[in-house]
Amino acid sequence: MTDNARFADKIALITGGTSGMGLAAARRMLDEGASVVITGRDQARLDAAAKDPDAGDRVLAVRADAASLPDLDALMETVRERHGRLDVVFANAGIAVFGPVAEMTEADFDDAVDVNFKGVFFTVQKALPLLSADAAIVINASWTLHRGLPIGSVYSATKAAVQSLTRTLAAELGPRGVRVNSVSPGYIDTPMYRGAVPEDEADAIRAQVASGRIGTPEEVAGAVAFLASADAAYVNGQDLIVDGGLVAAVAEPSRLTMAA
Repeated sequence: MTDNARFADKIALITGGTSGMGLAAARRMLDEGASVVITGRDQARLDAAAKDPDAGDRVLAVRADAASLPDLDALMETVRERHGRLDVVFANAGIAVFGPVAEMTEADFDDAVDVNFKGVFFTVQKALPLLSADAAIVINASWTLHRGLPIGSVYSATKAAVQSLTRTLAAELGPRGVRVNSVSPGYIDTPMYRGAVPEDEADAIRAQVASGRIGTPEEVAGAVAFLASADAAYVNGQDLIVDGGLVAAVAEPSRLTMAA
């Protein structure tokens, strides 16, 4: 554990916590003192993610599909039995569905909406009875809700939906003392990113980023930890873009030229 114990005695739920940004956020909160509940659909990956030698019994891995309401009900009952409350919820579970709009199928649409929007909505809804008086919710959105991406019609729409949900929930839950914010990661080096980006396009994508590199899951985890902590006690209904300047700044022309 680091000297920073912002989450000492806190209970955090992280959906999609077996890899990428979810796993990095789980490790960050564990490192800062939290007890963490992680979910995922793959039992083997859950078992591997839960093996943190420094965490002791502070990790609980629960197999759950964020798009399944019965799974979410069972998850919350498990949390209630083990911990009795939640202080932090990172609604992170999501899937990548990309392609030209003309090629999107009904199955593509349903899969993306079920996990990326429905899953987030009902994760929060089912967690409400467990939330402590000063709980914090962080929703994983995306830079694509801020800037058009040609092959991102369905994916971007689901992320815009959860960012809108963030503002609505902040207004609705604020009187309870519960804060709700979102993070919008840019290009982050996760298994999902590596699976979606062809190797021959990596340089061109990196060249779009003002910082000149792809982000790390740990950098997003730092933003999530800030929003979930008392350091952000007066931050509510906001979207924190963690993208190396992808949305807000134009990359250096020479770097664009070299990647062309």
